[in-house]
Amino acid sequence: MKIFVNNHHHPHDVQSELHEGEMRRSFECPERLDIIIEALVANDHQFDAPKIPCPPEILTAVHSPDYLAFLQTAWAQWSQEHPGTIDALGFAWPVPGLHRRATPPKHIDARMGYYSFCVDTGVNKGTWRASIEGAACAHAAAQSATVKRCAFALTRPPGHHAHANLYGGYCFINNAAVAVESFLALGAKRVAVLDVDYHHGNGTQAIYYDQENVLTVSLHADPDYEFPYFLGFSEETGSGAGLGKNLNLPMAFGTDYRAWSERLEQAILAIEAHGTDALVIPLGVDTHGSDPISKFTFEADDFERMGVRLAALPCPKVVTMEGGYATEALGSNVARFFEGFLSSG
Repeated sequence: MKIFVNNHHHPHDVQSELHEGEMRRSFECPERLDIIIEALVANDHQFDAPKIPCPPEILTAVHSPDYLAFLQTAWAQWSQEHPGTIDALGFAWPVPGLHRRATPPKHIDARMGYYSFCVDTGVNKGTWRASIEGAACAHAAAQSATVKRCAFALTRPPGHHAHANLYGGYCFINNAAVAVESFLALGAKRVAVLDVDYHHGNGTQAIYYDQENVLTVSLHADPDYEFPYFLGFSEETGSGAGLGKNLNLPMAFGTDYRAWSERLEQAILAIEAHGTDALVIPLGVDTHGSDPISKFTFEADDFERMGVRLAALPCPKVVTMEGGYATEALGSNVARFFEGFLSSG
């Protein structure tokens, strides 16, 4: 299995996150990737860096050009307007009734809100480079998986919350969607996304909600009580040509792997019925019982079981790294997933 690692993630180190009414350093920090790399090295895994950037046509198939231009220039605009600050954060959003104009606002403070959907996600001088390198990892992984059957985009920031023109949930470029578009460009006809992160993959759902050839499936905490709150309900099944091509499987706080795995079998039936010829797996290990911002109760062995089951799906697969914030358990949980994933050869 090829592992494509983001060697440019460290400067994206956001110091300001509003969490439960208090400002703190972001849970999504550079140490996360370092810990995973250390655990995989201990298991004799080797790493590659992507050799080429993600092609522009892949990026613009996922995200709007104005959004990508905003991400690329946001820090420069912010630091010019607010010199000496460490992070850029939005504080006003175009909620219904407040927004009438069809064009983006001009001032950077307003643009931060226009292109985001929550206050947990800061931008700094390293955000664009880390995000665009993550997209390169996802693209390279899809190219490799077409030949080698599976590959891992080991990158941060994560991606599955990013919409076509919105960032949030620590996500800027949707790496899972980049892998989908890369598979399609390489000739895949029917791609599926199986999101196993604790939080709903709202961005991926939104990007593909009306597309017939991409099935999106997400197993996650009930959005009535958990982020992202406004998407992820079971009645969301797609629209237009994509009707029936979105499957949400929300679960209650305290869900353990046994109960979760029953929903996984339901997801796999949908993937098989879709006629899937390439699969993208946004992997979050924030389902672990010790995760500080999640409320499922998985144990370490469960990630190995998950890996065994997902590896059995008979198509090329890309795994993208998403959530997981229990730093003491993070590396071993990812390593255990790949022990299972690779155990069948």
